[in-house]
Amino acid sequence: MSRRQLDEDDVRSRPTPGSRPRTRQRPKHADAVVGTVVTFDRGRFTCLVEGREVVAMRGGEVRRTPVVVGDRVGIVGDTSGAPGALARIVRIEPRTSVLHRTADDTDPIERPIVANADQLVIVVAIADPPPRTRLVDRCLVAAYDAGLDPLLCVTKNDLADPGPLLDTYAPLGVRVVTHGRGESVSSVRDLLHDRVSVLVGHSGVGKSTLVNVLVPDAARRTAEVSGVGKGRHTSVTAIALPLPDGGWVVDTPGIRSFGLGHVTPASVLRAFPDLAPGAEECLPNCDHAEGALHCGVAERVSAGLASPERLDSYRRLLAARSGEDD
Repeated sequence: MSRRQLDEDDVRSRPTPGSRPRTRQRPKHADAVVGTVVTFDRGRFTCLVEGREVVAMRGGEVRRTPVVVGDRVGIVGDTSGAPGALARIVRIEPRTSVLHRTADDTDPIERPIVANADQLVIVVAIADPPPRTRLVDRCLVAAYDAGLDPLLCVTKNDLADPGPLLDTYAPLGVRVVTHGRGESVSSVRDLLHDRVSVLVGHSGVGKSTLVNVLVPDAARRTAEVSGVGKGRHTSVTAIALPLPDGGWVVDTPGIRSFGLGHVTPASVLRAFPDLAPGAEECLPNCDHAEGALHCGVAERVSAGLASPERLDSYRRLLAARSGEDD
């Protein structure tokens, strides 16, 4: 068999260099309008711009940068919000906070979930399903690491007594609010007023039910915003919803785990100002675990400067961070 003859399709040619010199300078997009990302789906971000919803995609300037719900972004292009219009995100404004998680405790890659929030509401049912304290502990660690104020919201308190669960978290000083079927949500609403709150919780704890009560038109707004990904269930991604009396709630999909591979013991210790000064007296690389030699954190308790319950809570959160509680 004769060898096949080569033709022009077999030859790789390099394009002729253009006349324009290469440069690292990028457009400043001084005309970009600023909007807030309220949800995203399939590469399309719905942003709130001066009261109207604008659908945008990431431009080349931020193509490799994660854009998440809560981000304030610069947008260019068609920002009219008209059906079929598509704008472009060209920059991300500085963030005040970022809530992260990892795929698991051994994964060092941080995955941002929500930006610019100031409160993490951990929703847990007292029954049906029973409370998962290990998951609650992990969410607390994530809140302290991100600099968010944690709030424990216990639902379905008409099914069982929440007292024992509340006693578990009393030493941590975590704010707690309870809610049951048929009860007013005014106590919950007061704690969310004028704040940007992220709601997290295991599936079935009543998180979506709570959101629908707090935001009367949440179901309609969720369906409208999810138009960027028609046919998909609206709870597969986070969505920010405005509260009628001021503030925002960010509803997130139900979670089964919360990886903390990005969290350091020092970030957890910041939530314990009564124990933190003792860390300065510890040996290098002290893990503050029970039995650690010359642990200054434990010595704070021995000296009466902190309570044993607080130390136990701190060690419990460290165990949650490292996965030793699983």
